[in-house]
Amino acid sequence: MDLFNNTTVSTPKIKRDANLNDRIPDGLFLACPYCGAQLYSKQLGDHRVCPACGYGFRLQARERVALMTTDFEELDADLKLADTDFPGYAGKLERAQQQTELGDSVLTGIATLEDQKVALGIMDSYFIMGSLGTITGEKITLLFEHATAAKLPVILFTASGGARMQEGIHSLMQMAKVSAAVAAHQEAGLPYIVILTDPTMGGVTASFAMQGDITLAEPHALVGFAGKRVIEQTIHEKLPKEFQRAETVLENGFIDAIVQRPAMTATLAQLVRFHQTQEVK
Repeated sequence: MDLFNNTTVSTPKIKRDANLNDRIPDGLFLACPYCGAQLYSKQLGDHRVCPACGYGFRLQARERVALMTTDFEELDADLKLADTDFPGYAGKLERAQQQTELGDSVLTGIATLEDQKVALGIMDSYFIMGSLGTITGEKITLLFEHATAAKLPVILFTASGGARMQEGIHSLMQMAKVSAAVAAHQEAGLPYIVILTDPTMGGVTASFAMQGDITLAEPHALVGFAGKRVIEQTIHEKLPKEFQRAETVLENGFIDAIVQRPAMTATLAQLVRFHQTQEVK
């Protein structure tokens, strides 16, 4: 009993290293946004896919290009918005440009996927949530026009939170402008393949994201027009967990197939081969 009553017994103290936090890298451990699995970052692999549920973590446009091809020639890289009168918008654009190394929220160019030459566009959710702005629409339109002239198929990865409010009506006009370029490309008998990535929402979904000849999606990608909370507040009902997820959209006939990210390049190359136009002799 004296042992427990002895006030001279002390617990040894562990000295905290003041520099410990500085030596722990950011992003070492993370949680899957879809299934909530706690993951060590290296478990995701090069394609950054959750091993538990197959959800593809968001990629920057240049990261996706590096996964798909070593043969990529960028188009219209110097296009940037000149008029930024909206308060604080110029600074926001500059930060996004530095973070993504893009002039705006889409990267466009000519790429070779396996042995197939394609016009490739990749929207970047790290650039102001992939929002559709004037330059975004202009670059995608120019990509379609170039592809039509060169008789190339177009492959477009969509990722967007919707139209960019800082540009007002000018951002909404891009929906019609890109759609017109899509129609001209399709009238020329050339294929257009869309891949819906997480998230594809708003005006992008209401226009060119749903106008492809073939529509694919990554697993569990969020796809819709209005956000889930907006709909719930409007109809005063709780929506199911899988509402607006790619699997639900597939079941309702708006998507042709869901493709795992590691298989995406091979799948796209095969689809392009199947749809190559041949001269009738």
